[in-house]
Amino acid sequence: MTTPPRNRSPRLFAAIAMTSVIMAVAIAPPSAALAESQFDKMRARIAAFITDKMEKLGGSRIVYKVDTNALREAIVTDLRDDVYKTLREGRIAFSGLAIRDGGVDVKIADAKSREQLTRKLEAAAEGPLAHALTVTGGGDGLIRLAPTDAASAERLRDLVEDSIAMIEQRLKDAGIKLAGVQPDGTDRIRIFLPGMMEPERVTVIFARKVTVAFRLIDISMSAEQAQCGTPPAGTEVLLGFKDKLPYLVAKDSALDGGDVGHAGPGLTSDTKEPIASFRFNGRGTRRFAHITAENVGKPFAIVLDDKVISAPVIREPITGGSGQIAGNFTLEEANSVAMLLRAGSLPGRLGLVEQQVVKPAAKP
Repeated sequence: MTTPPRNRSPRLFAAIAMTSVIMAVAIAPPSAALAESQFDKMRARIAAFITDKMEKLGGSRIVYKVDTNALREAIVTDLRDDVYKTLREGRIAFSGLAIRDGGVDVKIADAKSREQLTRKLEAAAEGPLAHALTVTGGGDGLIRLAPTDAASAERLRDLVEDSIAMIEQRLKDAGIKLAGVQPDGTDRIRIFLPGMMEPERVTVIFARKVTVAFRLIDISMSAEQAQCGTPPAGTEVLLGFKDKLPYLVAKDSALDGGDVGHAGPGLTSDTKEPIASFRFNGRGTRRFAHITAENVGKPFAIVLDDKVISAPVIREPITGGSGQIAGNFTLEEANSVAMLLRAGSLPGRLGLVEQQVVKPAAKP
């Protein structure tokens, strides 16, 4: 399996590529080094184009709010998982680790071990942990760790950008080809739909969150037999996303969207085949390593909204926490799969703030 890139360029590529397709505007594909200023200028051009269309055609305006409460919970949960990983890898003895009041408390009796943990966390802040932390001591060996306001604000900006990319992709998948999706303040997203006088067509799309599941495949009987008869207890038959073939999968998920830390489209290094890459968070990495170690030689299914996207066989324990999904995808299909994976991993749900029908401007 291939480790996906750590930077934000895949998300920028997906957001820009999807917007250009939705609008049917001829914009050249951006390079990985696309500057934020160029991205902002492109977004401004898109906004101007959509505004002009709204004035001429009228349409719908919809505002969503990202789930900031769920984001705060996710930030602290990720921090706890990262601290636990650091403690285990550093073999640092501790007697307590818990989430409390927006931070993480860990109790380490030995003063040198407390210093070791602090050094490791500070070093990791430039790498995998990507946390900017405040560290305070509470006496009796207690250390309190909490994300800074700046780190939390950055995660909120990332959530809004990820949500925009997800919205654009799902609108495209729904056949809505003219749309503008823009950030609105710090935690809201505004959608402009020129010519569409039924905003309910869009709000119904986002009324339900995308479900992501990693499920084991039952090989006690063929999927065709299960489809014609009675599937074994605890299993069900699902169809493939592209091949439409039946798969007999466990109903219980081994992992779900909350275990995915990042997903994005890409190409294989050798054949340049379009793929969707993903990376688990700390908790997902540990769970996936355990599950793959116990099920070597068995197939498992990656399921999006009850459709089997891929069903690879576990060849060996997968401990790196990342992988890629290949399925004879077109680039558009790889984009769609990656964005759906990302949608299923986003904290919380989009909350509908308002929807409005805008009449076209009166002709002079």
